[in-house]
Amino acid sequence: MENIELPNKVDILDGGTGGFVLLSLFHEYSTIIIIDATLNDEEPGSIMVLEPKYSSDFPKSLSTHELGMKDMIESATLLGKVPKLYLVAVSISPTQDMNMKVTPFLQKKIPSIIDVVFKIVDKLPSN
Repeated sequence: MENIELPNKVDILDGGTGGFVLLSLFHEYSTIIIIDATLNDEEPGSIMVLEPKYSSDFPKSLSTHELGMKDMIESATLLGKVPKLYLVAVSISPTQDMNMKVTPFLQKKIPSIIDVVFKIVDKLPSN
């Protein structure tokens, strides 16, 4: 995969299954884009952009850190500091193993995911 130049206003962090460890980022950033796998009724490989405000706005089943992510959102809400959130949710097969490896099928979707993220970034204020 080729190197992609990011705008100065963008930082990338692999949150893995960080959950509450990532809560401090809610105080540092005004906008956060989360990319995650989800089980839903959409065709595997489908990409959705959601703008969740509460944990109940997230898809029913995210990847391996589903509970940590939802709890983190609720905690940030209680603390009164929730940045603008975008969730780029990529549908996976219900028969796919839930692990940290990206399947070859989803690896082919990465350029489309990057395009979606850059469309979001392009709409963000430059400050």
